[in-house]
Amino acid sequence: MSIAIEAVNLGKCYAKRGTGLPTLFNAVTGGFRGKTEPFWCLRGANFEIPAGRTIGVIGPNGSGKSSLLGLTAGTIHPTEGHVRTHGRISSLLELGAGFHSELSGRENVYLNAALLGIPRETVRKKFDRIVDFAELREFIDMPVKHYSSGMYVRLGFAVAVEVDPDVLLIDEVLAVGDISFQLKCLDRIRDFQKRGKTILFVSHSLETVEEFCHEALLIHRGQMVARGEPAEVIRKFIRYFMGEPGGLHQTEYGTRAPQFG
Repeated sequence: MSIAIEAVNLGKCYAKRGTGLPTLFNAVTGGFRGKTEPFWCLRGANFEIPAGRTIGVIGPNGSGKSSLLGLTAGTIHPTEGHVRTHGRISSLLELGAGFHSELSGRENVYLNAALLGIPRETVRKKFDRIVDFAELREFIDMPVKHYSSGMYVRLGFAVAVEVDPDVLLIDEVLAVGDISFQLKCLDRIRDFQKRGKTILFVSHSLETVEEFCHEALLIHRGQMVARGEPAEVIRKFIRYFMGEPGGLHQTEYGTRAPQFG
């Protein structure tokens, strides 16, 4: 079985400003900003995802889920390690990503597709399908700065799926859309699964992860701590936050990954 996504020792570190109070010495020497210390939003991620699999990424807020998708999409550069994808990749990582607020929806369709490496002629042929899927026909020539959050998501998702990617990355943005559009998106995901596409998505909807995913990845404090059958990984996740036996042992940030009980 071919591999669609491969990560080796993948990590991303940011400089976090220290919390110490400024001193007279710092003021004289120009050290007004205080000391910085490394903050690893993700570290030591190693995994392979076979082509045609749907993988849900779960974990608490701030655990590193969106960073993992950003690194996979190439919108974030790793501090260490690497991640490789095989095939055409399309992503919907954050609200309005790849959109220019002063341009119309029509212009942004072509702009967003260009950022994904899709030829203009291909977009032209698919344009009506994109607009119809997004249900924005009467607003397509309006500047997107006037769009609601739901309209942003509808247009972004429509572009992402109509370019027919081999690998689709989706962050939690689908939660912004109304229920009818969410159901339509889930139908499209089912269609992608039947066609053997690879899907990696972040979601706080544990029910959706359990229903749609072949596997789940649990990220906690910047580290991958569990991978396996969605129901079992979700059970561990819930037990941890309920403080029940069989969950994850709590550890300090940046020391070592929590271990299964």
